[in-house]
Amino acid sequence: MPEGDTIWLAAHRLHDALAGRLLTRSDLRVPRLATVDLTGRAVTAVVPRGKHLLTRVEGGLTLHSHLRMDGAWKLYAPGERWRGGPGHEIRAILGTAERTAVGYRLPVLELLRTADEPTVVGHLGPDLLGPDWDADEAVRRLLSDPARPLGEALLDQRNLAGIGNVYKCELAFLARVTPWFPVGDLPADVPERLVATARRLLEENKDRFERRTVPGGRSDRKLYVYGRARRPCYRCGAPIRWDGGGDQPTDRVSYWCPRCQSGPAPA
Repeated sequence: MPEGDTIWLAAHRLHDALAGRLLTRSDLRVPRLATVDLTGRAVTAVVPRGKHLLTRVEGGLTLHSHLRMDGAWKLYAPGERWRGGPGHEIRAILGTAERTAVGYRLPVLELLRTADEPTVVGHLGPDLLGPDWDADEAVRRLLSDPARPLGEALLDQRNLAGIGNVYKCELAFLARVTPWFPVGDLPADVPERLVATARRLLEENKDRFERRTVPGGRSDRKLYVYGRARRPCYRCGAPIRWDGGGDQPTDRVSYWCPRCQSGPAPA
């Protein structure tokens, strides 16, 4: 699932490939944009904002996309086979003489004036990887609803932008509380350390495709709890638990260690 570090890397790869070059192909395959043609315009920048991608083109226009759960942008050289999925999953094609960017399974794709970008990203809190990062403001927003469970508060992009389900679970583990622990009951020093840790982890992972929160570089130890249902905790050996029904966890469930993390948990 794309999170802030994944979007940052995607934006920088797209920027390197497209920025400063004229579009020789433009194909936006959603009904409301079916007649839009950006051919002949230069891409001026591709900018990440939280989990949003803003592709700016000449003429004061921005193509706004959001990957949600399984969307993706892929880059291809001329003549290279497209391997991101079947053709019916393609939602956008932006091509230059050197590279072609193909957007697959994009649940959000819209064209707006660049001046109107705040209408789609203005609600976001401080961006963990953005130039507007403000740790104090992020802490203030995180604690604005003291009764709210930590996991919900971390996922709320209005508090701080860029955290998804993976980092939610990992940050709760590092804070030694469950994702259902009320943020207002956290020890006084924890929110500030939690926000600083979130920033550090996204910074460390933004340049690589394989996300890691466990230090040491071991190939068999990348994440503390996420995706590790039933496996032993690296700290105490207890089996990692997850919430949700069924025998197998899904992408949106929470993972936690019942020994290392204190606080409420589902029955």
